Amino acid sequence: MRATLMYKAGDVRIENVLDAAIRQPTDAVIRITRACICGSDLWPYNGGPNVEGQRMGHESIGVVEDIGSDVQRIKRGDVVVMPFAYSDGTCLFCNEGLQTACVHGGFFGTGGEVGGAQAEALRIPQADGTLFALPVGEDDALMPSLLTLSDVMGTGHHAAVSANVRPGDSVAVIGDGAVGLCGVIAARRLGAEQIIIMGRHPDRIALAREFGATDVVSERGEAAIARVRELTGGLGAHSVLECVGTQQAVHTSVAIARPGGAVGRVGVPHYEAVPAARETFYRNVSVAGGPAPVRAYIAELLADVMEGRIEPGRVFDRTVGLDGVPDGYRAMNEREALKVMVKP
Repeated sequence: MRATLMYKAGDVRIENVLDAAIRQPTDAVIRITRACICGSDLWPYNGGPNVEGQRMGHESIGVVEDIGSDVQRIKRGDVVVMPFAYSDGTCLFCNEGLQTACVHGGFFGTGGEVGGAQAEALRIPQADGTLFALPVGEDDALMPSLLTLSDVMGTGHHAAVSANVRPGDSVAVIGDGAVGLCGVIAARRLGAEQIIIMGRHPDRIALAREFGATDVVSERGEAAIARVRELTGGLGAHSVLECVGTQQAVHTSVAIARPGGAVGRVGVPHYEAVPAARETFYRNVSVAGGPAPVRAYIAELLADVMEGRIEPGRVFDRTVGLDGVPDGYRAMNEREALKVMVKP
């Protein structure tokens, strides 16, 4: 079968690899029908940590082709969404809704024996706890939005939950990438009254407004902090969704949170420590978040997707076949595309 491998910065290739196959009785094998490129994939693409020949991709929808002898809840032929982390569904952390800390879990597309989803097929460890069967066919018109439940919509929702978004709140969303835009959806869904999108790409800002953003801050640094405070009556935002992961973004997040407010950080951190510890202490600002346990959120968000109340699939603005994945990385990296869908 064919799969996406990254060798070094800027070097993404489509190569033949061994076919996905059952290795453990708890495994399943899915034929990938939809996958995508994530903003976090661009970190190694730009020279961040990577393993030569690493299989890429951690978001997908597929059809179950084979199952191990111990798989009970998933059956052949099911159309399933695959969260970016696999989990057994039975351990203490899974039962608490924190599947990304599963004692038998891990992450797709990070090297090792578990492959990546930008491929024709994929072995799924802990299939019963990981996969979520969808009530649609593999070519349903809702596929783009359903695909976001594997990561970006669930991650945006996790940012909002971690930041304690409540009805009537003011919310600032840092980052106008796919996760930030899904954070806007999540904040509106949870009842926020004021939603400030912090970004500077006109097409993304337009989409954020359609998703529910009420205000736009395109400044950065101290100017951005001053503008958010102005928009919030000098108080700061009740909730801040940090969807970038840079030192500047997390510094801004802390600075624009109001006393007693909260920051939900879901951008993969490229900093060693959360800044302004003394400031957050004296202003009682909470900082929470991490890898989103999207498996815990799928059922809740699925209902809104199926009923058309949210349309997170609109973040996809380009679709490629497997051979087009390398150019998809380039397009996202050069901001020609917001998020690229892959149809192997």
